[in-house]
Amino acid sequence: MTKESKMIAGMLLVIFPTVMFGGVSLLSLLINDPAYAANPLRQDLWRAGHAHAGVFLLFSLIALRYVDETRLSARLKWFTRTAIPTAAILIPFAFFFSVLTPDATRPNGLINIAYVGAIVLAGGVLTLGIGLIRARGDA
Repeated sequence: MTKESKMIAGMLLVIFPTVMFGGVSLLSLLINDPAYAANPLRQDLWRAGHAHAGVFLLFSLIALRYVDETRLSARLKWFTRTAIPTAAILIPFAFFFSVLTPDATRPNGLINIAYVGAIVLAGGVLTLGIGLIRARGDA
């Protein structure tokens, strides 16, 4: 693993406890905050935000193990290393901040950031896949 991939992996591992803290926060809201429990939209989007953050951070760590095996330029490797973790920020951000108020009945415009995150994620995953396919003959 290159030093660049190790650096990003280290940062992701340091950030990961925030996802665990988020899970505990959601649990305490569910138990102690009637306004949170009374709003199914907010509950669903916050749960989805938390789940996406955790899954995408884990996926980021796994993907880093493959980036250095690709036949990509340094710039495309950098993009690939950062795209999946960026999606792990953008998509949950959209879910959380689009329904901040306890009485929200519809997500606000910030939900559109989820689409940006999905595009970034798709770009990173496709770049990684293409880079791995190009490197298939390398030993």
